[in-house]
Amino acid sequence: MAKSHDEIWSEWQEAVNMTPAALGKWLDSEESKSVGDTQSGAASSGKTGGGESTGHKSGHRILEIKNKKKADLDEDDWSHMAKVVGYVHRHLKQRPKGDIAETNWAYSLKNWGHDPAKD
Repeated sequence: MAKSHDEIWSEWQEAVNMTPAALGKWLDSEESKSVGDTQSGAASSGKTGGGESTGHKSGHRILEIKNKKKADLDEDDWSHMAKVVGYVHRHLKQRPKGDIAETNWAYSLKNWGHDPAKD
C-alpha cells in the first residue's frame, strides 16, 4: 500500500537532516563526488570519467525539493522523497563499526541529505 503524502513528509523531515546550505556545500566537495554508483553500474572511485553518481544526482534533486513549498510539490517530487527515505533507512542499517566520520558509508548518506553525525 502506498504511503500518504503526510507519511512521506514526516519520514522525509526525519531522514533528510541537512539544511539546504549544508547539503549544497557538501555536494561541491571532493568527498561527495568520490563515492557512489554511477549510471554505468561501475562504482566511482574518485577517478574522472566515471560520471555523476546516483547519490550525488539525488542530492541535487533533494536541494530542489527542499527549496519548494510543500503545497508546490508534484508527484515526481513525492516519489523521489519516498525513494530518499527508503535509501536512508536501508543505508543506516549498514552502519560500520568504529569511527564513521570519514567513511564512504557516511559520505554516501550525506549525498542523500542525511548526516549520520547528527544521529
